[in-house]
Amino acid sequence: GVLYQNDDFGKDYVRGLKDVLGDKYAKVVVKEVTYEVSDPTVGSQIIQLQASGADVLLTAATAKPTAQAIRKVAELGWKPLHLVSSVSTSIGAVFKPAGLDNSIGVVSATPYKDATDPRWKDDPQIKQWFAFMKKYMPGADTTDSNYLFGYSAAQAMVQILRQCGNDLSRENIMKQATNLHKVEIAILLPGITLNTSPMNYRPITQAQLQRFDGKHMVPFGEIISANGS
Repeated sequence: GVLYQNDDFGKDYVRGLKDVLGDKYAKVVVKEVTYEVSDPTVGSQIIQLQASGADVLLTAATAKPTAQAIRKVAELGWKPLHLVSSVSTSIGAVFKPAGLDNSIGVVSATPYKDATDPRWKDDPQIKQWFAFMKKYMPGADTTDSNYLFGYSAAQAMVQILRQCGNDLSRENIMKQATNLHKVEIAILLPGITLNTSPMNYRPITQAQLQRFDGKHMVPFGEIISANGS
């Protein structure tokens, strides 16, 4: 069963499923349901998907609807394999509002580190981020991964500006933005870097599967890439 936002963001997930499943799509996916960004909740959509008999749920949604979906699935006593988009795996912004216990078992694919995971406590980039947060945003919820994402996006911008040198024309900024090679930023898992070219505007094409255990997103399997390797 698929719940997706009724715009290009959500529809791209459906396109991706169809690209991979091909003519098997109609047999594998028993129900698609959309929601509008203006919808107050997605509870009715989750009820429809449960009634379809689906045993796997893909929620292609942003943070608030994903939290609502996780909570509603738990309220219904439904036990699907629940897959969520990588933008909606923030412990602070998604799993806490949904209920940490309700979120156990949720699976996603991500290129990002979970800064709340003790295994990164000695990671130099993560330590630097925590120091930055303590200095400039004391009291902010560091379990909200959106802060780390914003910080890392700024790191990428700094790299682009460094490559520009003294030529900050739009033309050169675009040239450098499309010529990033193995750029490391704080948020990315080891082995994943930013890479772009004039023919590839997607800087991140790798990810790792992960599952929420009630406290952290726990990675499993190998790092996978968009080209199938």
